[in-house]
Amino acid sequence: MLDKARYIVVEGPIGVGKTSLARRLADHLQAPTLFEKPEENPFLARFYQNMERYALQTQLFFLFQRMEQLREVMQDDLFSGRLVADFLIDKDPLFASMNLTDDEYALYRQIFSSVKLQAPAPDLVIYLQADADTLAERVRRRGIDAERRISESYLARVVERYARFFYQYDASPLFIVNAEELNPVDSDEDFALLIERLGQMRSFREFFGYAS
Repeated sequence: MLDKARYIVVEGPIGVGKTSLARRLADHLQAPTLFEKPEENPFLARFYQNMERYALQTQLFFLFQRMEQLREVMQDDLFSGRLVADFLIDKDPLFASMNLTDDEYALYRQIFSSVKLQAPAPDLVIYLQADADTLAERVRRRGIDAERRISESYLARVVERYARFFYQYDASPLFIVNAEELNPVDSDEDFALLIERLGQMRSFREFFGYAS
């Protein structure tokens, strides 16, 4: 699967290591990258302080930012070659449905439908799984100021929404990684195992963990 996949997305909840793994995978494949830019969102820090007040602004900024990034990639025809990304645009409503009021979410859905691009589906999605305890520890360890107020209960809700989303996801081949048992970001051995298993992937949906 890995040899044939041109457009690869690494996804997962906050703190699971998706950007770090996407970067390492891109280096391995010598591929360009398409990464989210949360540091450019002026509402994000305020959102973590007051989610109810700043959820809509935060969500819409991310939506327009991601759409603009995809538009630039499509204009540059980067989808014709190898590309590794750390976000899946189809996942964008996941946070919106979790954080917005009913009226705000209805407005968001209208905007999402009107601006969404017909970007190609990924050839491969790598979904990193971890529980809220693990994510909380990793968020604290990386020490980003805007994330200091993220509660474990919020992370638990994010984990649940991701699990629900990917349980139903069937737009692309899906490779699910147990990121509690495996650390392909920091462990050369685990990264080598990941690359080996991706190369052997034959099913549309597979799970990767030491117990598998």
